[in-house]
Amino acid sequence: MFSLLSTASLLGAFTALLAIVFQAYLSSNELVRLTVILQHLRDLEVEYSVTDQVRVAIGYGSCGDLHVRAVDFLRYDENIGRALNTSEYTFGDIASEQEFLLNFAYYFQRGAAAERFTANREMFLNLVERAKKSSTAEHHWALGGNAPVIGTRMAIEGANVVLGAKMSSKLKTHLLPEVRLTGSLVEDDDIHLILEYNTGDTWGGLVSPRANRYILHNDHHNPLVSSLEEFEAALEGFDPDLFIVSGLQMMDNYVYREGVREARLDKVRQQLQAQSPHTRIHFEMASFVELQLLQLLMRNVLPFSDSIGMNEQELDNLQQVLETGRISLVADCNPRVAHSLDQARSVFALLNQPSDIVGRRPLSRMHLHTLAYQAFIVAKGSSWRHTKQAAAKASLTAHRHVCATNIVNPDAAYLQMDGSFAVSAKPSARRIHFENRNPVSCWEEIIPLAHESASQQRQSIDVEICVAPVLICKNAIQTVGAGDNISGAGLVLQI
Repeated sequence: MFSLLSTASLLGAFTALLAIVFQAYLSSNELVRLTVILQHLRDLEVEYSVTDQVRVAIGYGSCGDLHVRAVDFLRYDENIGRALNTSEYTFGDIASEQEFLLNFAYYFQRGAAAERFTANREMFLNLVERAKKSSTAEHHWALGGNAPVIGTRMAIEGANVVLGAKMSSKLKTHLLPEVRLTGSLVEDDDIHLILEYNTGDTWGGLVSPRANRYILHNDHHNPLVSSLEEFEAALEGFDPDLFIVSGLQMMDNYVYREGVREARLDKVRQQLQAQSPHTRIHFEMASFVELQLLQLLMRNVLPFSDSIGMNEQELDNLQQVLETGRISLVADCNPRVAHSLDQARSVFALLNQPSDIVGRRPLSRMHLHTLAYQAFIVAKGSSWRHTKQAAAKASLTAHRHVCATNIVNPDAAYLQMDGSFAVSAKPSARRIHFENRNPVSCWEEIIPLAHESASQQRQSIDVEICVAPVLICKNAIQTVGAGDNISGAGLVLQI
């Protein structure tokens, strides 16, 4: 009996040892694989350099970002769980703290990025003060706003940047000296409360499927695009190679006097139309929940943009608005490549349909940034360059920003993409196999354009599509600003 027990114990120990050795072998192989992928992404990234001869103008607005870890700061109570079980709370304008908590819970459990306005200034300032004084959650301040963050990234990469924003003298100290601020100084900055969370974070009975952030704001400068006129004056003689439009989501659900928002967006349109033909225009999408605002953007901004950048939530929202006239509040936070490319093709085709809008620019570039991959669609024959290299740079920038490091460590990363991916969800779509030594996959396609009239001759656009895997940061330090840094890094190599 003793002998049998000893033999069983030895077999058990041997099996456990084999499992440990096998796991170590797999881990070692995966580390080697990630190292090879990283080296080849890096080779692509540094293939072309950027000089200060590249001129970039970017608007609009800025803010001070107050970062706090969501699950350490927010108090969960059972009423939230019960309310979520009976209804989905997707408020646009957050009127109370209960609505705020319910809205946060809705996006947290889906791992989806969200940005929401509250007109309740007293509640907002109370939350800010609590975050600053919390004994359970550490906080820190950072320069915020799409325009300053994208502009900073492009300046770091070597571009000559002019920024259309107003900020306080204190916030300006966070701005790189290489970024020229055109707006006047203000006494009080708009503040954004940034609630960060990581993969697997729990809040009450809710679990986050991926790292992301929820942003709450009560802006007063940004919704009025108050920096526009001073920005306009500073652009005289600058002659930018690239003009970036961002921050317009701050107009979402803000209460305006009649006609004010339309008038401000009309001035944005005039500024875009005033750019020379050789100046490319990029529109950075964001989290929009108000259909009327998106419809205004489709009249005043999108027709005059050569390029658009977005994440998976924003792509789904834009597609739904274009195809159905309805807002999409949340989408799959980890979409498959095939599904995203089908959505991107649809949006690309719809935004390139023939139009009688005066001064309209054909859309020639789309950049989709997701947790797992970067995807670019660029029209053949357009002036956008180095798409493959830009995809690699965007991918590495994603890891560096989220891990808050300048060095990509393969041991701190993982891949979510499979060994191959389908280029479309259609039944006979071809598959592209992932190559460690050629990690950015590029191919050419023809995207047909749909027309309302069957009598019109069928037209199409020849494009290049590139998909790059992201070496996902295992321990996310910061997710806010990731999209802005990724977009800036992708753009800087293509102008």
